[in-house]
Parts: sequence; C-alpha cells; structure tokens
Amino acid sequence: MMMKTTLMILAATIATMAAFSAGPVLAADTEHAMDMQQQQTGINMFGGAIYTGEPALAVTGALVKAGGGADNFSFASALVAMLGEETVNAEVAKLTKQYGEDEVNTFLGGMDAAIGFGLKRAAEAGVIMPEPAELSGAELAKTLVQAGTTPDGTFWSGYLFDKALSNQLHNQVMIDINSHASYEEDKITHKILNQAMYDVAQALGMKQVKLAKLH
Repeated sequence: MMMKTTLMILAATIATMAAFSAGPVLAADTEHAMDMQQQQTGINMFGGAIYTGEPALAVTGALVKAGGGADNFSFASALVAMLGEETVNAEVAKLTKQYGEDEVNTFLGGMDAAIGFGLKRAAEAGVIMPEPAELSGAELAKTLVQAGTTPDGTFWSGYLFDKALSNQLHNQVMIDINSHASYEEDKITHKILNQAMYDVAQALGMKQVKLAKLH
C-alpha cells in the first residue's frame, strides 16, 4: 500500500510538471529589477532574509543524487531517500489535508522544476558542480533544514534556494517558473516547502526551528 501511494505521488508529480514545460522567458530587466529590490529590502520575493554568501553546492549535489540524479530528479524520491517511505506518505497525507491535492501536486512538480531550472542556469553561468557531499538519509535532511534556517531561527524556502545555488540563480529560476507556469504556482511551491521542512525539522528533533509566516 505504501509503495502504491508513493507511485501515485510520483505519477501526479509528472503530470504537474507539464505545467512547467512551455512559455517564454521573461526579459533580463525583470531579473535586474528583482535583484535591485532584494538588495534594497534584504528580503526574498516570498519572504525571509536573502543569502548572498557562497552556495553549498556539494549539499545541493547530495540532494540531486538522493532524488535520482540531474537527468531524472524527483523531489518525492529525494524525500523517500532521506526520510523513508512511511514518513513521506504520512507527511504527504498531512499536507494534502492541509492544502488540498492540487496544491501538493503543484508543490512537488514545482520542486522538480526548480531543481531542473537551477541546474540549467548554473551550467549556463559556468558553475562547476563539485562531487556531492557525503550526506544521505536523515543527516542530509537535517543539513537542508539548517541551510534554509535564517539567523532568526525560521526556515524559509528562499533562504534554502539562495544557499543551494546562489541568490542570483535563485532569482533566475523564479523568473523561469513564473514564466513557464505562474507566480501563484511559484508561491505555492515556496509556501508548502516552508511547512514541509518545518515538519521535517520537528520530526528530527530540531524543535528550535520556527515556522515561516508564509505557510
């Protein structure tokens, strides 16, 4: 039954990905305006502090590896690899009750799209990905929670995405998703990731992590 549930999640994710497969790329001045606004406010588009330090590329590589690799990445698969099928099924059921099936599918598809666009943008920028960090299972999950936790102790999706590649590449990926899907689907992805990673933090005993306002 658990395997069937996971397969249904993966199938729904693949279907949702169709929404991210077509559409024009927004003009470069949109990206510039976003960068300028964030520099002035210090806040990511969907909330939380921006991170402008060196990205944790090796950790990103470990996440991609857990999700099946760059060519076949699945965030649902990465979650199962980190937390186990039973835990993931329970969390998906909880999120579905909280947000509805459509938004959860949008979230899972949005995460797949974010990684895909992110790796594409990184390659275009000449970023050389290092060997994945020796992280897996709960240790990788804890590392991702820590990476996305801002100095005030709150987990924010935007902060994690900034650390995963860079704030600049994160902005480019958001423009890609907003263009290929919609602003609302991008927001849903950030919103549910805030909640999901907070839930993960609590399950892993990281009780000090706070829940973002956008959830």
